[in-house]
Amino acid sequence: MKQERIRMRPIWQDEKTGAVQVIDQRALPGKLVTMNLESVDDVIFAICQMVVRGAPLIGVTGAYGVYLAAKNSKAPLTDKTCLKQEAERIIAARPTAVNLSWAVQRTLEAVLAEPNPDARIQAAQNQAAAIAEEEVQNSKMIGHHGLELIKDLAQKKSGAPVNILTHCNAGSLACIEMGTATAPIYAAFDSGIKVHVWVDETRPLNQGSRLTAWELGNHGVPHTVITDNAGGHLMQHGMVDMVIVGSDRTTFTGDVANKIGTYLKALAARDNNIPFYVALPSSTFDWRIADGISGIPIEKRDPDEVRYMPGKPKTPDNLLLPETSPAANYAFDVTPARLVTGFITERGICKATASDIKNLFPEK
Repeated sequence: MKQERIRMRPIWQDEKTGAVQVIDQRALPGKLVTMNLESVDDVIFAICQMVVRGAPLIGVTGAYGVYLAAKNSKAPLTDKTCLKQEAERIIAARPTAVNLSWAVQRTLEAVLAEPNPDARIQAAQNQAAAIAEEEVQNSKMIGHHGLELIKDLAQKKSGAPVNILTHCNAGSLACIEMGTATAPIYAAFDSGIKVHVWVDETRPLNQGSRLTAWELGNHGVPHTVITDNAGGHLMQHGMVDMVIVGSDRTTFTGDVANKIGTYLKALAARDNNIPFYVALPSSTFDWRIADGISGIPIEKRDPDEVRYMPGKPKTPDNLLLPETSPAANYAFDVTPARLVTGFITERGICKATASDIKNLFPEK
């Protein structure tokens, strides 16, 4: 049964003060905490420390960072050097998600193209808001196109629930509204199709168990949280009908960078003849990189995220491994195009090949 989804966006501007506000996703699901972003330093902190995360949301946050840079600039707005330097600082906050550099550069170009210096702050604000609204529309269209895939599976199952496995969080918290991987799920559920979602916990920060499960629960979608390594077992035993994941950067040839562990799910899906789809907006494609494995920068985060219990103080009681053992914390991996059944985009569904992607986005 459809329930009213909590529609609070993860980023917005206060109508009275104009302040940029975000949900602090580190506190979920236990508490709903918001944070004001008042400077470029605040934006960089929010992006680096995972206050905000998910490629589309990171992009929108970066765009608002350019707005804050223009608003707070002590140099004359005719001085392009200062704004460019602040933009570069924002882009450097996290290296893997291409949406960040795309949105920051787009907003910066809009600002610098404004001939009236006094209008540049408004131009930045307008551009950031426009990018946010575009991502909302992208998610809605991804849901519309992805619904057809789930409908086909539902017909084959004669009324039994369609079991969908997802990884990390590619929902509203990552994408402003609806999400990417979750958008087809919501569309199917809202249309009366029986669905059930297997939610990977997604170590080490548990974005699946903390965030995706919280979102699905708010909407009333049946779901079950599983350990990261349970997916292959479920696939072997016929308990997964399809996999839908998001993406942080996808090459124009079809290689997909997503949260660490995605590659293993793709391998298991291929071995068990289960369709593996990637849901993403066009803002997540990298139109310059051909080889994702060698070309996409993979963020390596603080090993303490692996060593200590998430969200807990770094004390001996919360240490998860021997104190002297080193840890590595690769945040993403790359799934080769050959393992991807197809892409669900705002323009439709295509195969993970350069030619099919080009047909869908000929202007690129």
